[in-house]
Parts: sequence; structure tokens; C-alpha cells
Amino acid sequence: MNEPDLNYSKGTISISLVHEALLSAQHQGLNTQNILLKSGIPVELMQSGKARVSVSQYAQLWTELADAMNDEFFGMDSHPMRRGSFKFLSKSVMHAETLEKAVQRILQFLNLVLDDFVSHLFVQENYAYIVIYEQKQIKRMFSYATYLMLIHGLMCWLSGQRVLLKQIQLKCNAPLDDQDYKVRFCENIQYNSSENYIQFDANYLKIQIKQDQQSWYRFLQQTPNNLLVRFKNPNAISSQIRKHLMNVPPAEWLELNEIAQRLNMSDATIQRRLKSEGVSYQQLKNDIRRDTAIEFLTKTDKTLQDISDELSFHDPSAFHRAFKKWTGVSPGAYRQHKEQ
Repeated sequence: MNEPDLNYSKGTISISLVHEALLSAQHQGLNTQNILLKSGIPVELMQSGKARVSVSQYAQLWTELADAMNDEFFGMDSHPMRRGSFKFLSKSVMHAETLEKAVQRILQFLNLVLDDFVSHLFVQENYAYIVIYEQKQIKRMFSYATYLMLIHGLMCWLSGQRVLLKQIQLKCNAPLDDQDYKVRFCENIQYNSSENYIQFDANYLKIQIKQDQQSWYRFLQQTPNNLLVRFKNPNAISSQIRKHLMNVPPAEWLELNEIAQRLNMSDATIQRRLKSEGVSYQQLKNDIRRDTAIEFLTKTDKTLQDISDELSFHDPSAFHRAFKKWTGVSPGAYRQHKEQ
């Protein structure tokens, strides 16, 4: 049997965020089915609330939408963020001396380009805050998340590290499912708040920027994929376990009590910590298998037998049943689209 491609599972993105991304395009009367087709996302998936797409598919959707709308903010602001805006912004901030100066320039640029949001950076004691003021009505979560993704993605690139967010407070209602947002930003997201802000350690602002023309080109080549990657707290026990699982094939995955021993924890402690993070060991394993299967189905020609073997299922029918339970659609829904 071939060695598994363990570098595949970068996580997947909920189909609900595909619907969110397409909303303004639909209101503008654009052919969203054609946009999905160009993005490599089967239309059939849109009917299943449990379906997910790969990071690369979702990144392609962002690109196709931005091209079709000539708007890198996808029609969610009164003023379009014209194609090339993010490229110009990233180039203009890479020579800032510190992250603090870079963030101030990022917000200044966005305040000039967009009409509906105005943001400011301020520091209070040990924490930095980016506060967002709406100029019109309260937006939906997807709008705030897209806005913050542009800012936070640049902050992480400029500082050369993961800028951990302590909390996010937003005025909007909670979406039906905010798990993808928690994975991308932080666990502590509070809705129906009196103001909008993100909070992080003020020490990040002192970081010296060390990017150059070459690193900027690499950053642009990886955009928007690099804006969508998981930023979940690496110190969370679920992140540590996930990292361990990603480094070995599923056939060699340990039992939870064995992982607990390796981490010098009791079974009760590790289960309690996982529960506090809203996840179980079985769910972590299922998520990795599901996400890796989606990558295999959309990016490779591996047979269902191959995928079943690599993900350590007894046979392809067991894999087929599990995949349909996880996503609401059969593996063929992904594979048929790839072969068209």
C-alpha cells in the first residue's frame, strides 16, 4: 500500500460559508452556478448542510467572485474594493518598521477604500484592540469575518508568526454554526455585543517587520489560501492531538489513553480538557479522515479502494457510509465533478 499523503489535510470549510460568499453575487444577478463550476465546487454539495469544501476550492471561489464582481470585498460594502486593492495594500505596508505602524496603515487604507466600516487601533494596558465602527447597519458575521481576515492575515505574514487573538466581540447575531470562525480566529467570539473589536497581546505590535520583495511575491502567490488557514490556538489540547494525528497514518493512531500517557496527563484530565474545547477524540479523528478524503477526491485520481485503505477503513463500503454520514453526500459527488 502507498504511504499516505499526510500533508493534505489543511482542514476544510463549511458549505454554509460557500452560501455566504455567494450571497451578494446572487443579489447582483450573477451566474453563481458558473462561478461554482469554475471554482471546482459541485452544485450538488449546495443542497447538503453538512457538506464541506477544501481550502483550495474555497480560495478559488474567492478568486472567481472577486474577478466576476471586480470587488475583493464581494459586494458587502457600499463601495467596491476593486481588484488589486489587497495587492497594493500588502506592498505598501511591508516596509513598515513595526507591526504597530503596519496595522495603522492597513486600517487607514481600509478606511479610505470601504464606506461602511471605520476602524481604529488602540492600546490599553497589556492589550491591543482593533475597534470597528459601522457607518450604516450592523453587518452579518461573514462580513466582519472577511474584513478581519484581510487584517489578521496581513498581521501574521508581516510578523512572521501566528498572532493569537484573545477575543472577538461583535454586534451581530451569532451565525447558525460558527465553528469555522472559531477555528480561523479564536474560541472566544461573543455576539450581540455593544461594540465590535478584536483583542490581542500588545507585545505583538513591537515586532520588527522583516519582509522583502521576494517574500511579498511568495505571499501573493499563496493568497487567498494563506488567509483561510487554521489559526486555532496551538496550545489547545485539541490542536496538540490533531498535530500528532496528522503526523502518522490512521492505521497507527493511538488510543486516547496512550496519548494521555505521552502528554503526561490522566485519562480524566485529557477528556475534560477536550470537552472544555467542545470536541471529542473521535470527532478529531473523523474530521481529519473527512478532510483528507475530500482532498483526495478533489485533487487526486486515487480510487475509493485506495482512499479507504489509506484512511484505515475495513473496505470501500464502510468508507462510503462514513463519508456520507459526515458530509451528507456520497464520495462520488466530489469525484464525478473532478472527472467532468
